[in-house]
Amino acid sequence: MRLSQLIGKDIINLQNGGRLGMACDCDLIIREETGTIESITLPGRSGLFGFRDRDYLTVPWAAIKKIGSEVIIMDLDETLG
Repeated sequence: MRLSQLIGKDIINLQNGGRLGMACDCDLIIREETGTIESITLPGRSGLFGFRDRDYLTVPWAAIKKIGSEVIIMDLDETLG
């Protein structure tokens, strides 16, 4: 899969069905030595009255369970997502 194919997909948490953001708003952390993806960093979500409840969320790439045509499914503990 190419990085460009991830853009625009909704990112959903399998644990609670919550939407974590869109892949176009994220950064990938890549290990230089091997070229493998270590994690994905998502921007903070807007909370009550537009204030952010966190600056960003870094998720291990291993938490991604499925990449579909429209969504990316992650399996995160509810305290993270």
